[in-house]
Amino acid sequence: MANLQQTEEPCEACGVVAEIGFLIREGDEVSELTFEGENQAAIEAEFAPFLTLAKSVNQNMQHQTIYRHDGKQMTARLQFECSAEKIIFDLKSRSLNTR
Repeated sequence: MANLQQTEEPCEACGVVAEIGFLIREGDEVSELTFEGENQAAIEAEFAPFLTLAKSVNQNMQHQTIYRHDGKQMTARLQFECSAEKIIFDLKSRSLNTR
């Protein structure tokens, strides 16, 4: 199961009074996901729909995958051209996480 990382919290002090799931921050173009599986092939199969979705948001996005030493966990970093594209991907990828 993919694990989307979210660290920002809304606050009334900065004018945010309702949370819709994500805050747009300039310079926040990287979405990081973690996948676990029995082997690299299983992990790649789980990652494939996320990569396809990311490319549908922006064909020019770049990605990097890093496997843990035992090959049973992978971290994927998806680099978009702007923060809005990352937000679009993060919102659309929620439907993939419910599988």
